[in-house]
Amino acid sequence: MQKIVLILSVWLIVSGCAATPEKPLAIQSNIQTDEWAVKWWMPRHEEKLALKDKMGQVDLVFLGDSITHAFDNKGQKIWQQYYAPRNGLNIGFSGDRTENVLWRLDNGAIDGIDPKLVVLMIGTNNTGHRQDKPADTALGIKHILTSLKTKLPNSKILLLAIFPRGASVEDPLRKINDDINAIIKNYHDGKRVHYLDINHVFLDEKGNLSQSVMKDLLHPNQDQYKVWAQAIEPKVRALIK
Repeated sequence: MQKIVLILSVWLIVSGCAATPEKPLAIQSNIQTDEWAVKWWMPRHEEKLALKDKMGQVDLVFLGDSITHAFDNKGQKIWQQYYAPRNGLNIGFSGDRTENVLWRLDNGAIDGIDPKLVVLMIGTNNTGHRQDKPADTALGIKHILTSLKTKLPNSKILLLAIFPRGASVEDPLRKINDDINAIIKNYHDGKRVHYLDINHVFLDEKGNLSQSVMKDLLHPNQDQYKVWAQAIEPKVRALIK
């Protein structure tokens, strides 16, 4: 009987019928394919590559999704005040999940630069688009950190907790983000990777998120970009010196 089971197992493996665990999408480097983003996503990637090369010296990089992307528009005044003088490069892309960031890192986004600091926040679109398991999104973030270590060995990383979303602590998507944060906070090593959770600055004493802070309960309103910048400034100043 054992011989028959062994033969059957070998046949299943050879024939490709044996079950193999799928790698989570969060770690599979891939371009952004959402229909609403297709027209602008790759042109933005090319524009950011050209800007990076034109800048020559890049000392600070912001890497993330739409929340970071908005430093190019509604947060532009704050960017000019806090980060442009530090030779900052904003490579936040709306809609990006961890796998899209991995693709951009694999395709030139940070090639040829040696920044002092990378500010990274990513993952809320893994939550909102697919409701990925927190462990999968956290693994995607870990892969990003590994890629940054390989490509930017001299850079420090300020890893931000994913910002709160949803009106209350009971919001299902808020809970997913909180669970991701509970994992990624352990990536802090105090040397190269520095984890920082500033989520309290957006919430009231009960953990509620107001539309006066984030109108859609996801993206910070224009005035909150100053709140964000001020909250991380002591850490940015310490790490970029």
